[in-house]
Amino acid sequence: MCQILSLAVSLKEKKMIAVVQRVSAASVVISGAVKGQIEKGFLVLLGITHTDTPEDLDWLAKKIVGLRVFGDHEGKMNLDLKTVGGNVLLVSQFTLHANTKKGNRPSFIEAARPETAIPLYQKMIEKLSLELEKPIETGEFGANMQVSLCNDGPVTIIIDSKNRI
Repeated sequence: MCQILSLAVSLKEKKMIAVVQRVSAASVVISGAVKGQIEKGFLVLLGITHTDTPEDLDWLAKKIVGLRVFGDHEGKMNLDLKTVGGNVLLVSQFTLHANTKKGNRPSFIEAARPETAIPLYQKMIEKLSLELEKPIETGEFGANMQVSLCNDGPVTIIIDSKNRI
């Protein structure tokens, strides 16, 4: 049985961040109903901050789809998502921008407000779909979601939009 994953990432600067997990299966359930599910591919947890731009989306979408972390015929991580026919389940997760410096109650001040984050999240759905050349599955922005996955490997990679060099 697969476990539900909870992942906290400490961030020092404002940036769009994606936690990319190679999965054999993943799903999002909201109020008892499956909203999105995939088999082989990536579960992507996306944290958007108020300084992110459409350029961050473009770069991040290409980076995600181009990640060569699937095994080739020799078992080496050498193949990308498109080559293996993989899918994407994209979940918005503002808690990736939690600041835990003071006290035990996290601050989410660096996370983008919905009026900024929702259009960027929707644009990321479009960008990933274009890059992958097929529709992607999603969670629901702002909903209480139960995310389940079977992390394959395990392979978990954190990518931030401001660390391009």
